[in-house]
Amino acid sequence: MKPILVFRHIACEGPGYLSEYLDRQGIPVRLVCIDQGEPIPECPTGAAGLVFMGGPMSVNDPLDWIGSELKLIGRAMDGGVPVLGHCLGAQLIAKALGGTVGPNPVREIGWWPVETVRGPRSVGWLAGLPAGLEVFHWHGETFSLPPGAVHLARNPHCEHQAFALGDALGLQFHVEVTTAMVEEWTALYAADLDSSSPAVQSASAIRERLAERAMAMRAVADVIYGRWCERLRR
Repeated sequence: MKPILVFRHIACEGPGYLSEYLDRQGIPVRLVCIDQGEPIPECPTGAAGLVFMGGPMSVNDPLDWIGSELKLIGRAMDGGVPVLGHCLGAQLIAKALGGTVGPNPVREIGWWPVETVRGPRSVGWLAGLPAGLEVFHWHGETFSLPPGAVHLARNPHCEHQAFALGDALGLQFHVEVTTAMVEEWTALYAADLDSSSPAVQSASAIRERLAERAMAMRAVADVIYGRWCERLRR
């Protein structure tokens, strides 16, 4: 089978649990470390799918690799190669497909519920998921839905939590995080937690029942990743 290309933008925001899931499915992965200067392919030929991870930067920053990834996403969509984005990755997909990215009304960090948006066009993506999910968040920006996209999830802090368009899936939240990643982020990004936003939890609140919450979110991730992997170019 062709490999999935996973684009990492900063060392601490790698594929996490996604790697474990893909390994169990026998799906090969090639990590493209943007943070180490690895080149971005001009086209997705030879890839079963593309995955874009998170990062503290904005898709509106003047970074050369952002433009290259936006072009690659467009070419993947034109060529029928599925794409998946987490947080920054979802914002990249949204922008590449005609949406806009800008500040969210509030900074959202911690364990917060989202509501799935049910409808005829979303049923295929949401099958097997409950109406409400507790997932992990760490973002200050948000995306508009690209033209023709299906709205999949929302919550009071952020209206657009997930969307799908063709074989593209964008997740504003982080179903990929492991307990080790959460511990690392609360240490590295401690300044982000010093916030007046009602949607920012303290480090102690984030770590409360961490193993239990992470395990429950793995069940959610299994369904979401499974739906996306059904579309891979094998």
